[in-house]
Amino acid sequence: MGLRGKRTGVFHQPGKDKGRMGSGSLFAASGAVPSSILSLLFSLLYLLASLYVYISLIYQMIGARTDTFGADAATTRRFGLPEAVLAALLILFLFLTIGASVSQPSIQFSARNLLANFLLTGCVVLVIITFLQFRGFDVGSLGGFFRLSFVRTLSTGAVLLFFAYPLILLADAITQRLFGGGSSKQNIVEFFSGSRTIQQRMMIIVFAVAIAPVVEEFLFRFFIYGVLKRYFGRLLGVTFSALLFAAAHAHLPSFAPLFVLGGCFAIAYEWSGSILVAMTMHSLFNSLTLTALAFPEIFSP
Repeated sequence: MGLRGKRTGVFHQPGKDKGRMGSGSLFAASGAVPSSILSLLFSLLYLLASLYVYISLIYQMIGARTDTFGADAATTRRFGLPEAVLAALLILFLFLTIGASVSQPSIQFSARNLLANFLLTGCVVLVIITFLQFRGFDVGSLGGFFRLSFVRTLSTGAVLLFFAYPLILLADAITQRLFGGGSSKQNIVEFFSGSRTIQQRMMIIVFAVAIAPVVEEFLFRFFIYGVLKRYFGRLLGVTFSALLFAAAHAHLPSFAPLFVLGGCFAIAYEWSGSILVAMTMHSLFNSLTLTALAFPEIFSP
């Protein structure tokens, strides 16, 4: 689950930056470079750096000849027709679920729905793992679970998420500009904001930070992207899996940011060769979103 809450970060209104620089600052004293211009310049440089990082990764991804960067294609078994059929059934199931969510938008989100969703997706993951093991796949090696150390996985995920944020925020800003100020909060975000008990909040935190990143990255990146890459190539695989990831959340105002987020996750997985990097990025993203909701004063410009 890619949580989408109130926009925060570097793309804030310049007028809210007054007073950031002290009266003793050289720039403030001379009036040569107002703080609003410095903030805008930093945002622009941050965005350009993000574009450079992910365009570079995409360029490397397109030119790579191995299944994952640094992996030996000769020792990596590829998904076949049975996996493609299972992926097609899973995608069909996702579309049916999305259709049900769109046709019944009045259904109120609750802790019971959250638990039911977890049990259902957990069962789907278990079915896929069992199926792959029956087919003779080594899921641990295929997903690169032991490819990187814990420190390297955490640091790689944090750095790639840091450079993904400007792209996500830009997609959100463009969506808001083109389609108006509709709520960009998903149901689970509104449920977290409106929860009155610590038990409800703890359940959402555990689900968003620990469970959803593992389940969703396994489904969308490890399996669906893996099958799509096998038959359509890396670039189309990234695109289609990101579209499915965004659509699965059934929340139109968040579609573009979630599409960018899902694309960044897929690129990170393909580049690193470890699904744990994408899971780490997903978990950190949800953690920051929930922190911003719980302590809005920290992220307020």
